[in-house]
Amino acid sequence: MSGLLALLDDVAAIAKVAASSVDDIAAAAAKAGSKTAGVLIDDAAVTPTYVTGLDASRELPMIWRITKASFKNKLVYLLPVALLLSNFAPWAITPLLMCGGAYLCFEGAEKVFHAIMPHASEVVDQGMTPADPKRLEEARVAGAIKTDFILSAEIMTISLSVIEAPNVYMQAATLAVVAVGITMAVYGVVALIVKMDDVGLHMAANMRFAVSRAVGRGLVRFMPHLLALLSFIGTGAMLWVGGNIITHGLEVLGWPWIYDQIHHLAQTASEKVDGAKGAVTWAVTAASDGVFGLVFGLVLIPVVTKLVGPMIAKVTGKPAAH
Repeated sequence: MSGLLALLDDVAAIAKVAASSVDDIAAAAAKAGSKTAGVLIDDAAVTPTYVTGLDASRELPMIWRITKASFKNKLVYLLPVALLLSNFAPWAITPLLMCGGAYLCFEGAEKVFHAIMPHASEVVDQGMTPADPKRLEEARVAGAIKTDFILSAEIMTISLSVIEAPNVYMQAATLAVVAVGITMAVYGVVALIVKMDDVGLHMAANMRFAVSRAVGRGLVRFMPHLLALLSFIGTGAMLWVGGNIITHGLEVLGWPWIYDQIHHLAQTASEKVDGAKGAVTWAVTAASDGVFGLVFGLVLIPVVTKLVGPMIAKVTGKPAAH
């Protein structure tokens, strides 16, 4: 009897430790999730643009393909790499993050460049926009997965930087929770956004009450404006997040001048208002990071299209984008 009681006591102790570990993982995951809010906004705003303009019946299948790829990006590729870098080559994390930030700046600046100079965009996009729907879908999905990989890398690295875990197992468990939770949240929201017009059509055609039908018609009319707004927000978020990664990375590597100037500008602006100093500091910092990201991205456009792109094409054997 005493042996059974001792066994039960051991089981209870193990259960208590396990429950404590689960609580620690959940708390760390929540903290990491809050730190990646900017990248999440970017991810949720950018992804719907990849499925617009295609057949409505293909929207959810495309999002599901991107979602599965996002899980694979985070759990199969990025999680092991993040753990290895964190434990064996932490010096490499900042340069790799800056490469991802440079990509976001390039993507965001390219969208701005195309919006301002649409004739020039035809040159940049030449050979990249497939004519038939199937090829267009494949190109869109491939582009979304590539962007997701960069954003997922930022999410995992930022999460890793704020996780205070006693061992590599807790790090891995917390990163896995962050990866699964963020992916489900982002692409769940994306699915709701892209199908909202279908919900509106259903309400307009089938609802019993006139008010409900009017709401449905309003949703249908509103969705194009929402998608345009999300495209604008996504571009701004790309530049903001990318610019912030670059300026912070330069500061970490010993070149703090740009980071310090942005910080000083934000502090000066916050001192000129009586309230909401934190909000003003954040807004000025984000805007400054975005402007820097835009300038840096515009500089990268000719470098990527005239130098990097042809070099990659020569190595891979695929035609370069101009």
